[in-house]
Amino acid sequence: MTKAKSSAEKATATAEMTFNTGAEAFKAGLEKAIAGYDSFVGYSKETAEAYAKSAAIAGKGIETINSELYSYSKGAVEDSIAAGKALLASKSVHEAIELQTGFAKTAFETYVEELTKFGELMTATAKNSLAPLQGRYQAWVELVQSARAV
Repeated sequence: MTKAKSSAEKATATAEMTFNTGAEAFKAGLEKAIAGYDSFVGYSKETAEAYAKSAAIAGKGIETINSELYSYSKGAVEDSIAAGKALLASKSVHEAIELQTGFAKTAFETYVEELTKFGELMTATAKNSLAPLQGRYQAWVELVQSARAV
């Protein structure tokens, strides 16, 4: 009977060891999965925050551009009205041509300056609004690599 009892004890010990090893492996795998999930949730939260910050910056930039565009348009209309009044008040054709030439030159120079300003504002808005998102790709790569390494 001792031989049978010994075999039964060995089988029981082997079963317990296998069960314990399996339970430990399951526990380790579950902890690894939870850690990966937590990392992914953290990444997603940071990415959402980056998108929100980016959208806020873009909104402010568009607001600034619209304000500048309104100011330029208002000024251009006022300058056109003033030039029209000056043309109507001119005393000779020569004076009218000089006034019109001066107005056209000034209007063109102002237009070019404003285009340059708008270009700079658009570039700055795009650059500033993309800044919060720049690190998100690298963060994704690091997240994937850390998940693979574990």
